[in-house]
Amino acid sequence: MHPIQPETLALGFIWYAVFLFSTTCHEAAHALAAKLGGDPTAFHGGQVTLNPIPHIRREPLGTVVAPILSYLLGGWMIGWASAPYDPTWQQRYPRRAAWMALAGPAANFLLVLAAAAAIRIGMALGHFRAPIAVSFTRITESTQAVSPTFATTLLSVFFVLNLLLGTFNLLPVPPLDGNTGVTLIMSKRAALKFLDWTQHSGFGLLGLVVAWVIFGRIFHSIFRLAFLALYPEVALR
Repeated sequence: MHPIQPETLALGFIWYAVFLFSTTCHEAAHALAAKLGGDPTAFHGGQVTLNPIPHIRREPLGTVVAPILSYLLGGWMIGWASAPYDPTWQQRYPRRAAWMALAGPAANFLLVLAAAAAIRIGMALGHFRAPIAVSFTRITESTQAVSPTFATTLLSVFFVLNLLLGTFNLLPVPPLDGNTGVTLIMSKRAALKFLDWTQHSGFGLLGLVVAWVIFGRIFHSIFRLAFLALYPEVALR
């Protein structure tokens, strides 16, 4: 087994810090939306917070063990978290539950916009530019350094990881947020039947497999569109 290089550890630290913060924002958004919609379950569980500790306590395997091990073993970070909710509340107010589900991905897309804004401000100040070679850790590059800097790597990971989290969770298959969010376009009766069928029929594992296959086919195009939106001047060349 080859020793882990310091550069790999440094990059892993950035990935994990961004993952933990982004996941915390995602779950806190779920919890806040539920509280505003009349379900205080997650609020009483301490999930309406940007402090990652309550979220880690609820899902230590998904927030600590899995992401660190997956990065060390495969160079990619896989993890999960959750916020509790009252199933009875969901049955009474399926539309509120749908908004609660969509709040998590919305938080991730807001973080994408925040990273994009920071990159564009850095460009306006002459610090950043569009990269010559694009990768998930190189969405922007410094005008004053040949190698990636901490700032450019951090912003790149923020942009890509939250784009990934937001997009993946919007897929309308159980147990992802999009499965509940899609009920916004249904009647209450249809929504309840759909949720009962998808959430209580053992489709969770199958849904994750289907989501992973679909995601692998669409994310490259979504990533390219997001990159061109970040750098419209590149698209015009």
